[in-house]
Amino acid sequence: MANVTLKDVYKSFGKNEVIHGINCEIKAGEFVAILGPSGCGKSTALRMIAGLEIITKGEISIDGKIVNELEPADRDIAMVFQNYALYPHMTVFKNMAYGLKIRRMPKNEIKKRVHNAAEILELTEFLDRKPQQLSGGQRQRVAMGRCIVREPKVFLFDEPLSNLDAKLRVQMRLELRNLHENLGITSVYVTHDQVEAMTLGDRLIILEDGYVEQIGSPLEVYERPATRFVAGFIGSPSMNFFNVRLSTDGRLVELSGSDSLPLQNGAVPGYGGQEVSLGIRPEHFKIVEDGDGVIQIKVDHVETLGADTLVHGHAGEDNTFLTVRLPDIHHFQKGKVLQLAVPPEKLHLFDKETGKRIEN
Repeated sequence: MANVTLKDVYKSFGKNEVIHGINCEIKAGEFVAILGPSGCGKSTALRMIAGLEIITKGEISIDGKIVNELEPADRDIAMVFQNYALYPHMTVFKNMAYGLKIRRMPKNEIKKRVHNAAEILELTEFLDRKPQQLSGGQRQRVAMGRCIVREPKVFLFDEPLSNLDAKLRVQMRLELRNLHENLGITSVYVTHDQVEAMTLGDRLIILEDGYVEQIGSPLEVYERPATRFVAGFIGSPSMNFFNVRLSTDGRLVELSGSDSLPLQNGAVPGYGGQEVSLGIRPEHFKIVEDGDGVIQIKVDHVETLGADTLVHGHAGEDNTFLTVRLPDIHHFQKGKVLQLAVPPEKLHLFDKETGKRIEN
């Protein structure tokens, strides 16, 4: 196990700066997921840790040692890619043993490490098979096994589950989490899938356009998103946003018409009478009796998913698009108006200019 530290790390391709000063410390034994949309710089950040990309400015250290100038082979890391990159003509055993063999490790030690990794990954019965005789999930486990036998200080994962179907991804997420708990090796995991990040990561690093938007535990980024981007990116369906104005004393969120919502902790300092962005997650709405709702949604479309129901429609004088998530099965006709309420503690406010969270 080793800690990994990024200090003021920048990356440019020519004049195009793609990573704008990442600062974070990944603790020894921690599983950290780097999350963000395509093109945000997450794979570039991982490749810089691995030594596959030269950093433009800053420092990267592994286990307290600055590794900026070290070759990937000298960083004591192992990387699992989206592509399994297995040798098709080799058996599972030989694929897992190959890296140790070229390092001239004794045969007995190679055999011991491969069999230990195969037992952990439940691959023992497949050691004599070739990759084309395996399922996608089994091939990915072989790729992981090839890394485990190295006994590295740090695991790096670059979207390793992207090529798997939905059911297999769920299974592999559980296996990855169990693997981490059993081995305890520091792990950095890149993904654009928030479910993977939320279920696997001890902490998340959320990137947008090469900037770190927030670092925190899955529940922290869900319950207290630092920016409007994070609020909209984390959660499925994504958070609903309204353009609203705060009352003069900053204690109420004024909605269309005469309706208003009280803020949980009283006045918001410095924002009285100003327009702000209000965020409400779809699952935090509740249907109430006529006259008791402060938000009215006119139903456009209903998605019945079995365990819950998604209601899509428009609300307010400005016809804001809105998604409501309700538990169980519900049937609503198109055009029906539903009265909605939301608890004050579930309101999120963001500055309209900066997008940063307004603390209340």
